Amino acid sequence: MPVRAGLAILCASLTLVPGAIGASAPSRVTASDVRARVKYVFVLYQENRSFDSYFGTFPGASGLFSQAPNQTPGFVQPLIDTDGKTIAISPFRIGPREHAADTDDVDHSHAGLVAKMHVVGPSAMMDHFAMVEESKHVAAGATPSRVAKEYGELTMAYEDCDTVPLLWQYAHNFVLFDDIFQSMAGPSTPGNLAIIGAQTGETQLAIHPSLAYIGNGSRGPGLPVVDDTDPLWGSPNDTSALPHAPVNPGDFPGYGIQDNLTFATLPLTLAGKSLADVLRSDADPEFDLSDVADDVKTIEARGAPPISWGWYEEGYDREPTDSGPLTADGSHASYVTHHNGPQYFGYLANNSRERANMHGLADFFTALSAGSLSPDGALLYLKGGYRNIAGLRPSFGDGHVQRNFLGDDDHPAYSDAQISEALVAREINAIVRSKYWAQSAIVLTWDDSEGDYDHVPPPLRTVGPDGSYLADGPRVPLLLISPYAKTGAIEHGYGDTGSVVKFAESVFDRGALADLPNEANARNLGRREFGRGDLGPDDGLLSGSSDLLEAFDYDRLIGRRAPVSVAEAAVADRFVTALPEATGMNCASLGIVPTDRSRPVRNVVPSDFNPRPSTDPG
Repeated sequence: MPVRAGLAILCASLTLVPGAIGASAPSRVTASDVRARVKYVFVLYQENRSFDSYFGTFPGASGLFSQAPNQTPGFVQPLIDTDGKTIAISPFRIGPREHAADTDDVDHSHAGLVAKMHVVGPSAMMDHFAMVEESKHVAAGATPSRVAKEYGELTMAYEDCDTVPLLWQYAHNFVLFDDIFQSMAGPSTPGNLAIIGAQTGETQLAIHPSLAYIGNGSRGPGLPVVDDTDPLWGSPNDTSALPHAPVNPGDFPGYGIQDNLTFATLPLTLAGKSLADVLRSDADPEFDLSDVADDVKTIEARGAPPISWGWYEEGYDREPTDSGPLTADGSHASYVTHHNGPQYFGYLANNSRERANMHGLADFFTALSAGSLSPDGALLYLKGGYRNIAGLRPSFGDGHVQRNFLGDDDHPAYSDAQISEALVAREINAIVRSKYWAQSAIVLTWDDSEGDYDHVPPPLRTVGPDGSYLADGPRVPLLLISPYAKTGAIEHGYGDTGSVVKFAESVFDRGALADLPNEANARNLGRREFGRGDLGPDDGLLSGSSDLLEAFDYDRLIGRRAPVSVAEAAVADRFVTALPEATGMNCASLGIVPTDRSRPVRNVVPSDFNPRPSTDPG
């Protein structure tokens, strides 16, 4: 895909170009068509994978080999060898032979990711992933060590259906989106905020400009949120009258503590006409609600029926695999605190009634088995963590891997990719085999791109309070699974993390967060303070971005074609309770031929490549 041009970075704080992205192709499917069939939306939110790293060789997708190398941004990148000479590196496949399911973490901080994208004028070159990563591990003026070079190489490695066959099976059988970008160039926390709010604090900054981040977000908490910090709620700074929210016991000292977030999110609009009643349980309404007071009145006045929501994350409460007692504040070692988006908002985490919507991961399986979800519909988010409640262990018997890669949220450095896809399959199987399948839609996506190479330049649409580039970040995978979805389809329309918010708003008939009065007021403030009046949630400001409705089959929605059956959607248990090396599931068994297999010359794995430069040095 050619470099996106003509999308200038406007050098003003939080500059946004609404509607600057071309809309996806028109579809006969409308929100009311989907709303008539779908009442339950499940968002399976995994961690840290770029589109090219997982689906860059998926047939039919805009991938690594969809065009000639000289037409693929960043296909050839510089790297410094251990003798100080500059060499070239291109993307290369890793699989079971390289133990690709277990890789170390690379830099995906806001500053690091922007440097890797290599923004020049109106375009991102996408050609500094290897060099920037390598340089992070090299002292100034020194020659790169082997470990530093290995880290640079790691950013260019990609996997396929020999490593993650279950994910490729879902992509093959349902709908894969290949032009979805992370809405903030940065790590996990911004993504986990944007998935419920379609922003990370731009409107709150307009109301409270003194909260602006400094130093490109590298000098501690600030707005908008661009790097990983822990929520106020549950932290040592939490002075709430409520029992403290859970926090991983290893977080402090270490993590910065974010300001209380007060901008509007989906849980507010989903409460509908019951919102004021729900918010009476807030322990400090003046602190938590002053920035959304008019939003609350508007949401109530609309009179929409309430829809329940839930955030199910590994380790939030006691899990079945926990061997020891809870810590005093209820936290668990498997809990990744900065991945829990709702915990950052006082009107959710400092409200006993709203906090009851946050759960441990095992509670999701219990709820589906018991059939206890609201009969009126629900929006549920599912996340893994540092361990896995299925008790699976990596296929690779290396001691370091067996100790360090037990997680199931797909985050490199602690999660095994195959254990993580097994969790996804368990979750999807639970939905498919429940009474909710006939009225469900499942969105499977990732919160950020990890700092791994992706060749498609993102739209350059916003800069921050210090003039640094903010958004979009690189592409992430997104799949949609439903009884009414297309099958074997690839959708090419532009979208970002906010597209998931737009989809939920379509299904549950809620207005855009951007249209709420406090967000509109923030845009007016932004016009006076920053010279821009288009700050805020991109669910209503990027009119050309996808709402995911194009993934649905109109004939299935109207009953002209049969819905996808349970038998077609479920994965056999033997492929979920054991990993691919034991089951034999791979590209050949799926009958999928990755696009690199037919190339006359395939890119080779560097002779010194190591998927775990720190975990297994040498």
